[in-house]
Amino acid sequence: MPNITIDGPKIENLEVKRNLIKEITIAVERAYNIPKEHIIIVIKENLPENVGIGGILISDRRRT
Repeated sequence: MPNITIDGPKIENLEVKRNLIKEITIAVERAYNIPKEHIIIVIKENLPENVGIGGILISDRRRT
């Protein structure tokens, strides 16, 4: 049973999340040739003040 985790910025629109889950499920279903009921997808949303790139918080990068 594949477990997929999407780790990224917050997605505000619920419909966008629905479409993301649907499209990834279709791709994994085809790749593994298994029923969609066996595919688990988790979206982990990270706030800009909780993620750093190159030693700088994303929230600080946006200020400059």
